Amino acid sequence: MKFAVRRAGPGDGDVLGEIHAAAWEAAYAPFFDPGFAADGIASRRTRWHARLAQQDSTILLAEGDGRPVAMSVHRASSTTPGLAEILSFYSHPDSWGTGVAAALMNGTLRHLRADGVTRAHLWTLRDTPQSRRFYIKCGFVETGADRPFDFGDGKPLTQVEYERGC
Repeated sequence: MKFAVRRAGPGDGDVLGEIHAAAWEAAYAPFFDPGFAADGIASRRTRWHARLAQQDSTILLAEGDGRPVAMSVHRASSTTPGLAEILSFYSHPDSWGTGVAAALMNGTLRHLRADGVTRAHLWTLRDTPQSRRFYIKCGFVETGADRPFDFGDGKPLTQVEYERGC
């Protein structure tokens, strides 16, 4: 299957929300109490119109068969000067295993290079082996840094950092 990567536009808030909510539910909801997870899924469906309007980051969509199925968000790192940070990287669970995530990562790195960025980093949950394997397959290397991250329920989870050249 061929995939196309494009910038998200003002009309993409709903599709971004659906991708984010479905992927977050599959990958992260099991870490949380059911009520908190349900609220998190619902909020992810509705937050993307405002994020698009902020225009403080680059939001990309990957499409397969003309349907958006994966998304990434990046901007200059707020913690590491000179690096870009990939803030979000999600593909709809229906598209897992199709190659769309690899196509989106290639597109994301291409955008970063075009912007003159030479290195990028990201954080992912320590206890999500699928995402960690994916980032390693894409050439990211674990830096050894970790940090607690509280999704809002007062029970921080450990994130680990990965970095690579663009």
